[in-house]
Amino acid sequence: MHVRTLTGGLAAVLVMSFPLLGGQAVAAPSGGTAGPSAAARVLTYDATGAAEFRSAVDRGAAIWNESVDTVELRPAASGQRADIRVLADSGWPRALPTSLGKGTVYIGRQAVNQGYNTVRISSHELGHILGLPDRKPGPCSSLMSGSSAGTSCTNPYPNAAEREEVEGNFAGAASTGTPAPAPRAVPVPG
Repeated sequence: MHVRTLTGGLAAVLVMSFPLLGGQAVAAPSGGTAGPSAAARVLTYDATGAAEFRSAVDRGAAIWNESVDTVELRPAASGQRADIRVLADSGWPRALPTSLGKGTVYIGRQAVNQGYNTVRISSHELGHILGLPDRKPGPCSSLMSGSSAGTSCTNPYPNAAEREEVEGNFAGAASTGTPAPAPRAVPVPG
């Protein structure tokens, strides 16, 4: 979303500067969206139970916010019921989605103790809440390859296909606040 904000700001500067260069300025049409994040579906998360992993969770959420436009992850306000609850435990990291954009993420210390990167874990598990499946085995360039990329992999960013899939998951949900229907398998006559 930051890229769109910067691009929008640059476009505004160019439009305002155009008359200075001898051209003709044209007003932008009214009635558009209020800004880049106006179309994003906001999901809240509560990382108060994430213990020592809270900053990794915040960074994982920020990475998704930088990567996609149709959904935005924000910390829940005090007393607000969050869409996503994040907890630390001694097991293996996992996500338990209840529906698209809702569920519980566990940042398991077992993987951290084995050397896996906490920000990659957080970003990966949030990816499950955003509708992405595991893609194992896979390369480090695939966030959803998870642990199959090995402990040396610290990439916390979704690749283009993963970003596109999340954008599609939330494309119809942004303006209405309801999830877009999940695609259904259609049998092909054979």
